[in-house]
Amino acid sequence: MGDPLDPFDRLTLVAAAIAGAGIGSKLLVWLQHPDLLRQVETRDLLSGKSVAGALLGGLVLVECVKRWIGVRQPTGDLFVLPLCLGVALGRVGCFLSGLDDHTYGAVTSLPWGVDFGDGVRRHPTQLYEIAFLIPIAIWAARRMRAGVMDGSIFRGFLASYLAFRVALDLVKPEPRPYLGLTGTQVAGLIGIAYLVWIAYRLRSPRTPITSEPAVASLTEAARGG
Repeated sequence: MGDPLDPFDRLTLVAAAIAGAGIGSKLLVWLQHPDLLRQVETRDLLSGKSVAGALLGGLVLVECVKRWIGVRQPTGDLFVLPLCLGVALGRVGCFLSGLDDHTYGAVTSLPWGVDFGDGVRRHPTQLYEIAFLIPIAIWAARRMRAGVMDGSIFRGFLASYLAFRVALDLVKPEPRPYLGLTGTQVAGLIGIAYLVWIAYRLRSPRTPITSEPAVASLTEAARGG
């Protein structure tokens, strides 16, 4: 178990992952909130980040770079635990930021609803995400200890995280301009479909591809959407 890449390829893919994460985190915010594209103020246009967008952006750009430099082996498994930790820590910050962070859920009468300072109880969606990441991290750690480093850990993490975000937006007060879906739900469903296609291709002996991104830590991206 370890990093299968030489130093140059590793740095190249990490750089691609960081760049893709930055681009994707912003693009998904614009997809989620298309009204931002009409803002005159640059500050408003550039505000906000999305973890789901960062993961998808990193996936797309790293895949492109891997094809360009000829890297075929899976490389994403090593980054699952750092990603779980980074996103969880970021969501702690989101929760403590309260209403200013705009990552809270819809109004609820459930007993665990949280008042973020305006007298209204809302779903603590940041805590839901942390609770979701804990078993994912445990599962990934056990797979890694068992010596499973074939890319399936990253694929499982990303597919489950996207599915979770699709479900989470059902209890978030987000605009739903895409046939009743939010931008995050649309992007998440597309990402899941892509991962299913990868899994199908990997099962075919005539198409021996590996499709795993080396995604760098996205703690900073976890501060938004």
